Amino acid sequence: MNHQGHAAVFHPQQTQGYVLCCLCGTNIMPNPANMCVNCIRSQVDITEGIQKQVTILWCKECGRYLQPPKHWVRAEPESKELLTFCTKRIRGLQKVKLVDAGFIWTEPHSKRLKVKLTIQDEVMNGTILQQGFVVEFVVENHMCLECNRANANPNSWTACVQVRQHVPHKRTFLYLEQLILRAGADAQCINIKDNHEGLDFFFANRAHGLKIIDFLQGVVPARFRSDKQLVSHDIHTSTYNYKYTFSVEIAPVCKDDLICLPAKLASSLGSLGPLVLCSRITNVLTLLDPTNLRAAHMEAPVYWRTPFQAMMSARQLVEYVVLDIEPLQGAAGSGYGAFAQGGTRWCLAEAQVARKSDFGRNDTVFYTKTHLGHILHPGDHALGYDIANANLVNMDFEAHVNRGGAVPDVVLVRKSYEEKRRKTRGRGGRSWKLKHLPIEAGEDRGRNEAAEAADRERFMEELEEDAEMRARVALYKAPAAAAAAAAGAGVAAAAAVPAPRGMDSDEDSEGELPQVPLDELLDDLEGLGLDDDEAAAAAAGGQHHHEGGSDMMED
Repeated sequence: MNHQGHAAVFHPQQTQGYVLCCLCGTNIMPNPANMCVNCIRSQVDITEGIQKQVTILWCKECGRYLQPPKHWVRAEPESKELLTFCTKRIRGLQKVKLVDAGFIWTEPHSKRLKVKLTIQDEVMNGTILQQGFVVEFVVENHMCLECNRANANPNSWTACVQVRQHVPHKRTFLYLEQLILRAGADAQCINIKDNHEGLDFFFANRAHGLKIIDFLQGVVPARFRSDKQLVSHDIHTSTYNYKYTFSVEIAPVCKDDLICLPAKLASSLGSLGPLVLCSRITNVLTLLDPTNLRAAHMEAPVYWRTPFQAMMSARQLVEYVVLDIEPLQGAAGSGYGAFAQGGTRWCLAEAQVARKSDFGRNDTVFYTKTHLGHILHPGDHALGYDIANANLVNMDFEAHVNRGGAVPDVVLVRKSYEEKRRKTRGRGGRSWKLKHLPIEAGEDRGRNEAAEAADRERFMEELEEDAEMRARVALYKAPAAAAAAAAGAGVAAAAAVPAPRGMDSDEDSEGELPQVPLDELLDDLEGLGLDDDEAAAAAAGGQHHHEGGSDMMED
């Protein structure tokens, strides 16, 4: 008894009781079955009734797997999509709870896929048992219907999409090729042929042809019409087989084209122009008046209701030397002096230019207004249209002149880096590259190889100069990217020391050249030889991807 007169209360310590396993006599924690885990596993197999070996069909030509009864799905090796496809093919797995799933690495040529699964199920009076096992998938080659039809007869197609643009160059199709590759719009295409003024896409299904037409209408101003031809007819079942042909026409207006708008159309756009430049092409035409920075956006249906053509195109550009340039008052602000488009800010300025071909021959000088006041400086070169000496045949332009409209002698289009590129040419190729569609050469492919090479080079230069255009294209690291990066670092260090004004050193000119930043380039894993360090990094990445697939199944 304590000093306060109260009796002390003692609480005995409670201990966890143990029982003996009814089969082996091992001390275990009590459970509804009164059996240890090993004995439960020896008595009950929760994987019983679950398929341990599954056969899946894979098309070698297109890399797709057959989802019965007739749907083919595309999945990369050890991807989440392939793991989901495999687990859904296992019979009996729906009766238990799937806890985890993941691939076990196998040789690619073994035609075996192994998936380790962890499942849970309730056994013996509510006892939860967890067990892991491996399911083996046997991959058998089976050509899908589309590939079988294409291999049996390459000319056997159901839908043909003929894409045309009536212009003397193919820069638009070079750009379209990259957009198609990035979006994967050619996934269902069985053949692509190069043709005069365009490309022909062949499909085994009419719906696939309509799908790529919808894609084209979303990226360029295009319209189409369709036709069909009867191939066969079964009078007993009233079955008709047709071949469908779709003719897609892209507006014959390209970036940097000079356009003279019809009077009514210019009035409907807020009295724009009528002499305007096409500054951007998507499914909407962006027209810019270089003399006052006024712009208008024209959607494809509006264009096709009142179509027009370019008065002068990029192949008629003349090189000028900028003698003097002075930004107009208010150019640094908003409104009259400046115009922002997609991160590029135009600046209105008055420029004094002379043709490069006139140097040393005459003193002809031109004065013009330009939208390139933010990038042009005295001594720079610029490309523009020589309207004063051009032989123009355009009814809208003649009507504008007859009305007394003002016509500039020169319209500057863009800054020229040709002189700087000529000095740096031969020091090594680009640090980036593009992928290309498997296009079958047409009959007249060899006749215009020089023109096509020039168009391709100009397209590559446009990607370097236009960040907004580059953002819609997938660029990959070239094999010499590391060497180019080291060379670029040396050039940047040399360019850090400013050269005196008027001195056009090689380092300074190369530093001003537009380049593609290395952080915008993607790794090209196809056909890339990896050393030991890179292989280890790739293996680590693959392991991380494998763990991501397991987490997906557990969730």
